Amino acid sequence: MKTELEQLLRAAIALALPNSTVGDIPLERPRQADHGDFASSIALQLAKAAGCNPRQLAQQIKEALPVSGMIESCDIAGPGFLNFKLRAATRFAVVANVLLSPEQFGRQASGSKGSIQVEFVSSNPTGPLHVGHGRGAAFGASLSNLLDFAGWKVQREYYVNDAGRQMDILTVSTWLRYLSQHAVNLDFPPNGYQGDYVGAMAEALTAHHGASYIKTATEVTAGCPGIPDPILPIDDKQREAQIEAHMDALIHQAKALLGQDWATIHAEVLAEQLDDCRADLEEFGVVFDCWFSEQSLYDSGRVAQVVARLDELGHLYVKDGAVWFKSSAFGDEKDRVVQRENGIYTYFASDIAYHDEKFGRGFDRILNVWGADHHGYIPRVKAALIALGHDASRLVVPLVQFVSLFRNGEKVQMSTRKGQFVTLRELREETGRDAARFFYVLRKSDQALDFDLSLATSESNDNPVYYVQYAHARVHSVLSRWGGDTKELVNSDLSLLGTESEVALAHVLARFPEAADQAATDYAPHSIAFYLRDLAAAFHSCYNSAPFIVAEQPELTRARLALAYSTALVLKLGLSLLGVSAPKQM
Repeated sequence: MKTELEQLLRAAIALALPNSTVGDIPLERPRQADHGDFASSIALQLAKAAGCNPRQLAQQIKEALPVSGMIESCDIAGPGFLNFKLRAATRFAVVANVLLSPEQFGRQASGSKGSIQVEFVSSNPTGPLHVGHGRGAAFGASLSNLLDFAGWKVQREYYVNDAGRQMDILTVSTWLRYLSQHAVNLDFPPNGYQGDYVGAMAEALTAHHGASYIKTATEVTAGCPGIPDPILPIDDKQREAQIEAHMDALIHQAKALLGQDWATIHAEVLAEQLDDCRADLEEFGVVFDCWFSEQSLYDSGRVAQVVARLDELGHLYVKDGAVWFKSSAFGDEKDRVVQRENGIYTYFASDIAYHDEKFGRGFDRILNVWGADHHGYIPRVKAALIALGHDASRLVVPLVQFVSLFRNGEKVQMSTRKGQFVTLRELREETGRDAARFFYVLRKSDQALDFDLSLATSESNDNPVYYVQYAHARVHSVLSRWGGDTKELVNSDLSLLGTESEVALAHVLARFPEAADQAATDYAPHSIAFYLRDLAAAFHSCYNSAPFIVAEQPELTRARLALAYSTALVLKLGLSLLGVSAPKQM
């Protein structure tokens, strides 16, 4: 319908303004059915160049419109909008389209828009996923589904930060808990990982390896600076520096004492956390095509190679013994260190290597779903890509703001190291997967989200996921009372439809293909959640305005049930894009 209207408008403009050049034709569906089925602001756009009043131009375009069996009326509104009202047969054609191909309604051919990689979650494997990670997971998975639906060939990737200091801290934290379980008493560092899961991994070490990794307290702390006493009169920065120095010394000493056993403990800790993360995400309906290891970039020599390339291109310099990238020359606010004075590469160096590797895989577009705290990291990554000769515009970084979880009106604090966090599993146990997935995408990703547990678990119309799922279940309740075969509804006489609520429902139903495509274009899964609420509201209104089953009028019954069933199919399709189920009973 939209394509045909665009063609009709082009033909009319060619007659009204024969010498004009017309690009895209703006054509949108008004949110209110009484404003028509489609509206166009083309007259407002062309009026200045044509040297005439927009309303006058709109009138000329209207008069030049070719005759079409799909248009009932064309009205001019406001400063010059063209509002089109379609004939009933055209309006309700969407019902037959849905019934004939419910899973393909609005779907575009796979790969028709190119290839895209979506990297999301990618949290450090240093503990269970918490509710903050859940939002990135729900957003990334829903967005990937939408992009696939809109015609992109999608690869979903998790970047595993399995190299570097955080994994070393988790490994040494687990080893220290292991030692304490074997009566080797040591002060646990305040910047170590303190959750119960660390103790559980320590118990697993004992179960697998017995007393093989026991060292004395004297051996462990040899050469380590002490942890500053809380009562010492030193400022916070100095205290923090001493705590970090103590941790670095513990890691160094553990590696020296354990030798190859360090690598074994490190590998088991990593495997445990990755297995838990993978299982947790799968339970949340999030599956990845690729789990990419940061350590592999070091093992393959890719980090050293990409730094060498930057040097060959003249983009590095040495200052105070460290190697710096001239990122300020490519749009970043300042230059960045890629190799420290001790020869160790920075996280930024491995990130450059990772993005260089991703670009080498030939994706048309690359999406990094990052937390809002990574906003300042975008310019430096793009600077590195430009310096390496890549088209940095191919990299898009949607940001996901933080989540505040409220229970009984009180905000729950989260800290991964201290272990005071609510895990994604705990959230699902309390709210269920469907509510968690839906609530996570109820706001634009760049807006902070207050997750209301009381609302998410309520069975009321105020709960948006319950409201949408109830509409789906309500349709199936009506179909169950009818008792017929839904396959018969394809041949229903849709000309019998036409009440105000039926027209409004068909109007919202027909918006789905455009809504899904626009949501993918805008990287905005929340707009599908909004659309589904609109569709559910239109159905509930239709349900309350007149009975779907009219015993004395079987043909009208079939037509109304066809409209209802097509609504249920689109509700199910839209919910599936968000990773939410569509129950038939509630």
